[in-house]
Amino acid sequence: MASSLTKDSASTTGSQKTFFGHPRGLATLFMTEMWERFSFYGMRALLVVYLLSGGPDAKDGSLGGGLGMDLATTTAIYSVYLSMVYLLAMPGGWLGDRVWGPRKTVAIAAMTIMAGHLVLALPGQPTFFVGLALVALGSGLLKANISTMVGHLYDGPNDPRRDGGFTIFYMGINVGAFFAPLIIGTVGQTVNWHLGFALAAVGMALGLMIFLFGTRNLSPQSSLVPKPLAAEERASWLRKGLIWLIVAAVFYGIVGLTGHFTLNWAMIPLTVIGLIIPAGVLIRIKRDKELSAGEQSKMTGYIWFFVAAAVFWMIYDQGGSTVQAFGETKASGALLGFEFPSSWYQSLNPVFVMALAPVFAWIWLWLNRKGSEPSTVAKFSAGLFFVGVSFFFFLVPLTMSSDGNLVSPMWLVGIYLIQTVGELCLSPVGLSVTTKMAPAKYASQMMGVWFLAVTAGDSITGLLSNPAVFGVDLNGTTAVAMEAALAVLAGVAVYMYRKKVKEHMGEVR
Repeated sequence: MASSLTKDSASTTGSQKTFFGHPRGLATLFMTEMWERFSFYGMRALLVVYLLSGGPDAKDGSLGGGLGMDLATTTAIYSVYLSMVYLLAMPGGWLGDRVWGPRKTVAIAAMTIMAGHLVLALPGQPTFFVGLALVALGSGLLKANISTMVGHLYDGPNDPRRDGGFTIFYMGINVGAFFAPLIIGTVGQTVNWHLGFALAAVGMALGLMIFLFGTRNLSPQSSLVPKPLAAEERASWLRKGLIWLIVAAVFYGIVGLTGHFTLNWAMIPLTVIGLIIPAGVLIRIKRDKELSAGEQSKMTGYIWFFVAAAVFWMIYDQGGSTVQAFGETKASGALLGFEFPSSWYQSLNPVFVMALAPVFAWIWLWLNRKGSEPSTVAKFSAGLFFVGVSFFFFLVPLTMSSDGNLVSPMWLVGIYLIQTVGELCLSPVGLSVTTKMAPAKYASQMMGVWFLAVTAGDSITGLLSNPAVFGVDLNGTTAVAMEAALAVLAGVAVYMYRKKVKEHMGEVR
């Protein structure tokens, strides 16, 4: 990608080098994000099949050596992990704003992620969970800060290149996500699980090297701490953090020493936290008396979008758990005579995003010129409708495989395609409406609030699937049908109340 750097006198002054007409620092951040996503999605592609391997729900003839867990526990672990990644994006943004600055925070995050993958490369259940926690922590630290650094490359929000720069940057996400399952997934699932996790560490190491060598091309603003903590604040936060750390260490030490510790002593509290914090943050903002009447109204409207997004992500993110597990255990591992590991299914979404995103952008512009572009509310409704349809579609192969027969992989291709259509209706629009409806006081925090919708959705999945809580069989036809109906009904409800939501949105469209 370095060869794509060109001299573009039309878009820069003098002979300053650019990256597709954009500041050269975009190449550094593009490649850093691409390799970080390569490591993240590669590990994610292995996660469910590794947990299932050797267990009661594993596919006959699959590579052994996994943790041998059942499908319900596997889904709960996957959901808790994903919810924590997005939950930690908020403290990650806070550390970038108040303590380290975005550039230092991203470097620390990359090192944490790399360490997590290296720990995952060591055999054993304890090292697996330590590694998973480190990857979640590092991903949360990196997520908000690297996007902030992309914005720093441009001359304010009105720079005409800004939107195009973010488009190129987000392509890095999908390029990394596409190749990761094909490389890391193949090695991990067919050769050795821990070698696959080690490859994820190599990917993050490459991203970290590119970032450190390319920092000279980044904006000096990225090194600054926008709102540094005062000495008293820093002491207060350290004191509170140490107190909570000691309380947790004592509590879990007692639980462990008395022989009562199980995985659920960690999973259930994390899942509940994943629901309490999003609700608490929204309530705190909504009840802030400093907000104007217009901002209060917009927050009321935003809660509709937030709840709708939580329902969407609850189902959508099962593409990496329940749908992936179905592909591993109930779908044929061959198509047209070509055999492939089930981790390859995780490459479908990014390739569909890359293929369909320009089409959707063109459709929205075309409809806009005709004065017929759907409203934000209508797009949200469509996103919920499509993700619900994807699970109604899922019912067909579920029923076909009930007698033990393996179904065609094309059924999963269809599920991921429909879900991607829903994602393109909802996700970009959700990011946009979050920035437009954010109260001025919380402008920098609202992107983290948007990520909390993912946390809430995945936490619900974790509670539903956890055998110690609800123990719902999310791969059963009843659960899939109910989730599909919930999403479709939520989409219909949002659409039916679109006038009321639009009233709360004020001038935002």
